[in-house]
Amino acid sequence: MKQKTIPFYRPVISEKSVKAVAKVMRSGWLTTGKYAQEFEKRFAAYVGGKYALALNSGTAALHLALDAIGLKAGEEVILPTTTFAASAEVVEYFNAKPVLCDVRRDTQNIDETKIERLITKRTRAIMPVHFGGHPCEMNAVMRIARKHRLVVIEDAAHCTPAYYRKRPVGSIGHITCFSFYANKCITTGEGGMAVTENRRWFERMKMMSLHGLSRDAWSRYDKKGSWYYEILDRGYKYNMTDVAAALGIHQLEESNGLWDRRRKAVERYHRLLKGIPGLRLPAELPHCKSAWHLYSIRVAPAQINRDKLIRFLAEAGIKTSVHFIPLHLHPFYRNKYGYQEKDFPVAFESFQGSITLPLFPSITEKEQRYVADKIRAFCS
Repeated sequence: MKQKTIPFYRPVISEKSVKAVAKVMRSGWLTTGKYAQEFEKRFAAYVGGKYALALNSGTAALHLALDAIGLKAGEEVILPTTTFAASAEVVEYFNAKPVLCDVRRDTQNIDETKIERLITKRTRAIMPVHFGGHPCEMNAVMRIARKHRLVVIEDAAHCTPAYYRKRPVGSIGHITCFSFYANKCITTGEGGMAVTENRRWFERMKMMSLHGLSRDAWSRYDKKGSWYYEILDRGYKYNMTDVAAALGIHQLEESNGLWDRRRKAVERYHRLLKGIPGLRLPAELPHCKSAWHLYSIRVAPAQINRDKLIRFLAEAGIKTSVHFIPLHLHPFYRNKYGYQEKDFPVAFESFQGSITLPLFPSITEKEQRYVADKIRAFCS
């Protein structure tokens, strides 16, 4: 009998999207052009932002955001230890310091009550990371930022869409950075978007996203374009192609439907996993709407061996992951800043029991029931 396999993620790409990408590939213009511009326009409207810049990754968006605010060597950015490598590494690019903060036990988002004690005269920005698509407590974060005259750059890699007190993530912080990586809520294969209300920051990010040139390729080579350009600064190569943007446009059109399917899958998991001793299910606070990018459960290590459960599920053909190994446990940050395992006790404890289960719009009830049955079998 063939082993059942349930992948960690399975992208949903409509035939309409495939045709749109094929149309671009036959058009004679593949790189940044009218499709990227259209994607930017639609995405800004979708998240309630004014300016949006399509890029080749969420990491690029974070990097350009920090460049736009003029982050300098020796300055500090406060961010949670429970996050992916990109959030902190972009701070290191400037020889600035990522100042790590512990997280909340319920959502695994940055603990807003612990931010203010980390602020020094060198602090320049706060970077809340919306874990799994669940919004951080943005009212508190913005209040702290106003009090200390700091910039808020949201890492919203998991949030298409997510809502905090009925406001879409993308309309709250000073700059919000999204990811369209292959397993994200909507995908362009690789890609990202930076959204802001600040025109000066937007223009800076746009210029720096393409080598620091005064004019991009589309502007130079369209019918009214000119060949002349100037290098205004030492820039980067972060622009999004029209091929990716064509996929992004259609993914955005389908985003609410994909979100609804993920939410229904989450409700099924809640129902199927309810009542298992030692198992903690992910939360959604009443004033928030999560994007449900991840379904990250936590086990009580005293009752359930997390690593053995992961191996048991893998042997049953169920692919899982762990989100995330806290930054302070990684050799680079541990060695550079002298962190100890339990410097951030909530993050450390959460990580010790964390398992992320397969969650994607096309997951079936049968597949979820299989996952739940295997977890119950192990726990019993």
